[in-house]
Amino acid sequence: MKDKVILITGGTGSFGQATALALLRRKCRELRIFSRDEFKQHEMALVSRDPRVRFHLGDVRDSHSLAKVMVGVDFVLHAAALKHVPSCEVSPREAILTNVLGTQNVVDAALQSRVSRVVILSTDKAVFPVSAMGATKALAEKIAQAAARSQTDDGTIVSVVRYGNVLYSRGSVVPLFVQQIRAKQPLTITDPAMTRFLLPLAEAVELVIYALENAVSGDLFVHKARACSVADLAEALLRTFNSNAVKQIIGCRQGEKPFETLASREEMMRSHDLGDFFRIPLASEEPGEGREPSKFLDPPGAQDYTSQNAPRLSIPEIERLLLNVPEIQCHLREQPTPKYV
Repeated sequence: MKDKVILITGGTGSFGQATALALLRRKCRELRIFSRDEFKQHEMALVSRDPRVRFHLGDVRDSHSLAKVMVGVDFVLHAAALKHVPSCEVSPREAILTNVLGTQNVVDAALQSRVSRVVILSTDKAVFPVSAMGATKALAEKIAQAAARSQTDDGTIVSVVRYGNVLYSRGSVVPLFVQQIRAKQPLTITDPAMTRFLLPLAEAVELVIYALENAVSGDLFVHKARACSVADLAEALLRTFNSNAVKQIIGCRQGEKPFETLASREEMMRSHDLGDFFRIPLASEEPGEGREPSKFLDPPGAQDYTSQNAPRLSIPEIERLLLNVPEIQCHLREQPTPKYV
């Protein structure tokens, strides 16, 4: 990362801000934040005050603004996306424009500017998608893989990082539950038996940085994470805040799954276990392409990697995890929530 010029699309989100801080600590030469929300950029600039951070207003739907900001960039982290499942269900065209065509624009601009490395952020919802958001992110992954197949050995390295629920990220259930607890409102639970991965933000950031530094073109990285039921998560939050709020079952929202799948069985069969995460190389379409071939060997016990079969967190373990989240700590101390940059 040292002395590199790095671009983050969607860089004003919670993930983008945390990643920006990590990259600045690694002494990047310049960090370009590209997003369409000028107010969030203004807020981020007030907190940062780092001369290496440059803000660029634009939208990934606009190829011209991307082409301009991409000049001179070494690494690209593509985090811009529409992520709210119900909103994408209501407006699938908007999800296509941002998540699919926007990703294609980012990849095209990066290839045109001969960027060294591009990492595209994806989600568990791209595996066996049942929602518009998941379907568009699945197509974004295919765009990355197609670009990887088209590159020569000295071309742009394009890879994907896929992870599940990042604790306290925007749109996740934890901030909603905290807001309801603090307002003394009922906790609105979709389905108590629903399971979700729980991944601390810092671990998600470290995986992205690993991909920026080490990926082979076409690689897909999946972070290992432990899981819990929504009922246990709600109970852990009630205990953390010493709250007696009631739980209100409201039913599943449009496009929601009962559990998360981070990798399919077929992907797991060709994966490499790297300790904290899996590396899934690009599968060859034809022998002799120079890529690692798909190895459908049907090893004993091969299965989808889901929040149903992943190691399950107990309620006390969830409490300990929550107590390490900076936003939770601030709420418990009645302090303003932290700004990362």
